[in-house]
Amino acid sequence: MPEATGTALSDADYHRLSAAVLAALEADADRWLQHDVIDIDTQRTGGLLEMSFPNGSKIVVNTQPPLHELWLAARNGGFHFRYAGGHWVDTRDGVTRFHQVLDREASAQAGMALHFSAAA
Repeated sequence: MPEATGTALSDADYHRLSAAVLAALEADADRWLQHDVIDIDTQRTGGLLEMSFPNGSKIVVNTQPPLHELWLAARNGGFHFRYAGGHWVDTRDGVTRFHQVLDREASAQAGMALHFSAAA
């Protein structure tokens, strides 16, 4: 798996890695529903995953294949991530990881602490 910063992902690696992220997010939401933690409704269409929270707010995670990025849209704004050093990192600072932002935004929108699992 490409890990070094500056190493471009192949299209196949990008699709595999981004699909794994979306699948892990869906699995977390399903597990929380089964264990009566929180009811986050998920709807996936191709490379777009929409998560609807009980208060009516949404978070959308969208793959951007031409750019090899993941985009996250939440109440507090939009965020772009690129795979580097073995993680999806914010394209603005090159340090902040996707799951840090997702956990923060989902927790704020859910009104409770949520921690999504990183894709394997």
